Amino acid sequence: MNYPYTNLENLTLPSLLNYSVKLYGNQPFSAFVDQEPIKYNEFLQKTQSMAELLQTNGISKGDKVLLLSENMPNWAVAYFATTYFGAVIVPVLTDFHSSDVCTILEHSEAKAVFVSNKHLSTIDKCDKSNIELTVNLDNLEILDKPSKKSVTNKINEKTELNEDDLAAIVYTSGTTGNAKGVMLSHKNLVINAISTFSKAKVLPSDIFLSILPLAHVFECTVGLIVPILNGSSIFYIDKAPTTNVLLEAFKTVRPTMILTVPLIIERIYKKGVLAIINNCIIRKNLYKIAFMRKILNIIAGKKIIKAFGGKIRFFAIGGAPLSPFVEEFLIEANFPYVVGYGLTESAPLIAASVLGKRAKHKSTGTAMAGVELKIKNKNHNTGIGEICVKSPSIMMGYYKDKEKTDEIMEDGWLLTGDLGYLDEDDFLFIVARIKNVIIGSNGENIYPEEIESVINMHGAVLDSMVMQKDSQLIAMIYLDYETCNINNEIDANNFLEKMRNNINSRISSFSRITKFIEQKEPFIKTPTNKIKRYLYADK
Repeated sequence: MNYPYTNLENLTLPSLLNYSVKLYGNQPFSAFVDQEPIKYNEFLQKTQSMAELLQTNGISKGDKVLLLSENMPNWAVAYFATTYFGAVIVPVLTDFHSSDVCTILEHSEAKAVFVSNKHLSTIDKCDKSNIELTVNLDNLEILDKPSKKSVTNKINEKTELNEDDLAAIVYTSGTTGNAKGVMLSHKNLVINAISTFSKAKVLPSDIFLSILPLAHVFECTVGLIVPILNGSSIFYIDKAPTTNVLLEAFKTVRPTMILTVPLIIERIYKKGVLAIINNCIIRKNLYKIAFMRKILNIIAGKKIIKAFGGKIRFFAIGGAPLSPFVEEFLIEANFPYVVGYGLTESAPLIAASVLGKRAKHKSTGTAMAGVELKIKNKNHNTGIGEICVKSPSIMMGYYKDKEKTDEIMEDGWLLTGDLGYLDEDDFLFIVARIKNVIIGSNGENIYPEEIESVINMHGAVLDSMVMQKDSQLIAMIYLDYETCNINNEIDANNFLEKMRNNINSRISSFSRITKFIEQKEPFIKTPTNKIKRYLYADK
């Protein structure tokens, strides 16, 4: 596969940054909303200064450096400074429990920590006996220096980086509850960022508004490394992302590119489109007529684009499946969305639709440049089997866990654990997680995600989870009390029973739900808004 940017010195993060600065040195790079962005030249200077600080305080090539912070411009400084001379960055999601952060700190054998003011208390709870340096990310100043020994390291100007060197260890918190440290090389990350050229052209004039956590590899690769590669600018929000704060940020920044998870656009559709449609009997009846629905969706799509600042041209959706009914709206509204599929283990992009081309409904697009896909143990009737991936972006393995690495790797192929199929045009369709599949009483495969997508279409449903209990299918429903007239438990049970009958009339007979149970509190989820199903298995 011939990639662009072949004039990179090598496929390492420092090479990518140096290449970008040569081309876009005076371009605006990054800032908080309402602040003046620093230029690419300034970013490189900050990165090199921090790399020097790390080295002179005892951090060498191969050493691990933990990064715990909310999104901010200095996050990129810490990330690129650490990897600039061959140290290994360990970005940690801020919504991890403090005990998990401490476990990661110990397991990764980190020797230095970047931490923001908001999360200092978390690091203070951990055993820091092996930490040689702690840096406050808000101001890039040293908080703690080692007292147990004198550090007199000199910077090794001749540190050589290989594209196959370890760059990052990303700890996942999946739906199974087993966090693993995914080892990603420089090449894994850089080539995954480069592969986006086959799906969307990113320009120096593009403006990214970062709203997903940078510690998640989707935002890090596509929302940080990709814009750096192409000389784009990035803005961050320094407040809690409430609806009003986001709307004000859209108005101020007027972004052209945003990365989201499905939950965000699904709520916009249900609250901002469906709710308005259903509040008027005339609009509600018109919406049932296909050609009128399309007209109303086009009008709604234009209003949403205006609310996003009016310049959005790339709205990337990834991290979890997109509800088919919401995607139907996006298609009819001519909304500039791209849906993608990937895993932390693949750095992350595996497949995506193409910006500007109408996506196939319910598909996650075609393979990224340089990515091979195959379906293992394919069902002869449906074509459904396990999705397997081979590409230069596939991880080096799980840190200190050869057994789990061997379980997921087979002759160079990554076994994703996802069920899906490829159509005649090589479009990938994802059906379910293998671990979530329920076997019906007559041997049928029941896919909970498909039933949940139907349930979630209901305007009063914020979330749902289908599971099997005592050989019966039940659904746990988290209701939106703002949209339904419920005053007590009897009302809730009657409402849920009426909803159950309605849902069952719209799905296969072998998938019908025996009981709807109200989920009183929001489901506990992963950072990409997938329900941690294992937490509810015994309820």
